[in-house]
Amino acid sequence: MFIVLLKFSNNKVQASQLMEGHKEWIKRGIDDGLFLFVGTLQPNLGGGIVAHNTSLSDLQIRINDDPFVAENVVSAEILEITPSQADERLKFMLG
Repeated sequence: MFIVLLKFSNNKVQASQLMEGHKEWIKRGIDDGLFLFVGTLQPNLGGGIVAHNTSLSDLQIRINDDPFVAENVVSAEILEITPSQADERLKFMLG
């Protein structure tokens, strides 16, 4: 399982121009079953993603395809977590 932090860079002003491509990229991640949820880092710091069913190298390739990452609107940090315990609703994540 992975947590991806997409933190705004100095090029944040380009976000509005690239938003549609970024939203399409998110939708592909959800449709492909990799992104469990996506949200905004508060207060307006960027975004966060919880991803699973992928490898670190494959996730890095996907993250690099995000227009926000490609155009340096955000910097991406990927944190890998090996889950060992979970609420019943999230047992599927224990692998």
